[in-house]
Amino acid sequence: MRSIFCNPRIVFLFGILLFSNVFGQSTFEIPKQVIPEDYEFTVKIGDTIPDFTLTLSNGKKVTSLEWRGKVVMLQFTASWCGVCRKEIPFIQKDIWAKYKHNSDFLLFGIDRDEPVEKVKRYQKEMNISYPLALDQDADVFGLFADKRAGVTRNVVIDRSGKIVFMTRLFKEKEFKEMVKIISLLLK
Repeated sequence: MRSIFCNPRIVFLFGILLFSNVFGQSTFEIPKQVIPEDYEFTVKIGDTIPDFTLTLSNGKKVTSLEWRGKVVMLQFTASWCGVCRKEIPFIQKDIWAKYKHNSDFLLFGIDRDEPVEKVKRYQKEMNISYPLALDQDADVFGLFADKRAGVTRNVVIDRSGKIVFMTRLFKEKEFKEMVKIISLLLK
């Protein structure tokens, strides 16, 4: 019996199929992050984000349901948080400045428990050019972490709405890893 691989057309088609499958797909593996217990997140890596609505400091409303197909970073912050103030310039320079014109990327700062006037003052004082949302009573924060836990945390969400990376406080190595993950997700 003659093998189908003796036929040059079959070999050629098989080669094209193999080549396009191996080189034509932009698949990559995001490293699995282990979240320390003391970060006090109530969600896990791989969880689908819950549905919620944010009210931005300009009054516009956005909903997490609109984010499917986009890479999203949520930055939980507050004007009284010294570590947040330390992290913001890095978010501005290393993430927002790089991706703000990329229609596949969204970044929202979520300010915990402060009135809109204070949030706007904080935004201006810190030169925050990405959108800031109000989180009265920490209801959105409570979807991701224990409400008694502190701010200065980030959550990165992939195009399918799953959590792929989370940070707590501002640690340079962890922040650089987050920047790398966002870059990979946007390729």
